[in-house]
Amino acid sequence: ELINEDPSILIREERATAKIPIKGIQARLRIFRVNNDSFDHCAIEFGTPNREEPVLTRIHSACFTGDVLNSQKCDCGSQLERAIEKFVSVGEGILLYLNQEGRGIGLLNKVRAYKLQEQGYDTVDANHRLGFEDEERDFQIGAEILHLLGFSKAKLMTNNPKKIKMLEDCEIKVVKRVSLLTQPTKQNLHYLRTKAKKSGHLF
Repeated sequence: ELINEDPSILIREERATAKIPIKGIQARLRIFRVNNDSFDHCAIEFGTPNREEPVLTRIHSACFTGDVLNSQKCDCGSQLERAIEKFVSVGEGILLYLNQEGRGIGLLNKVRAYKLQEQGYDTVDANHRLGFEDEERDFQIGAEILHLLGFSKAKLMTNNPKKIKMLEDCEIKVVKRVSLLTQPTKQNLHYLRTKAKKSGHLF
């Protein structure tokens, strides 16, 4: 049982865990919740990573439209698929699947932002029109889950330098950035260019 007694942290304990097979590799699904919150956050542990070594890690925010519906408005579903393929290929790693839909604004507001995008706003400006920052996610949650699992160093699969900084601010040392490139589509090319220009993503 994984428990942290420090009252100042967001994630204090693992709520449930079970083994699940994923594409021929044994994985363990672990469920966490922020104190007094009802949102489930997941850690999927592929294989048995060495706690003393940097762990291959992907922090992936839930994207109903991309991950479930395979929408081509974003690259989220493709990134998730590519990350899982990498974990299976390497044989180990940690996938953090955080319940932070729409860069933290939730599914309802994400769909409202989509409506604004139909009117000509880009993904960043649409969030601003709704009163949100470009980035509303809290990656401290991911860092605390890693700490609770016994990891302090990571090889992070990301195109977002802000994730690296946020993890390191929470005392997870990122020893390497592993790029996670996918094939752009006609529908998401403008979205990807906006993320690169306005949010600093690397492609």
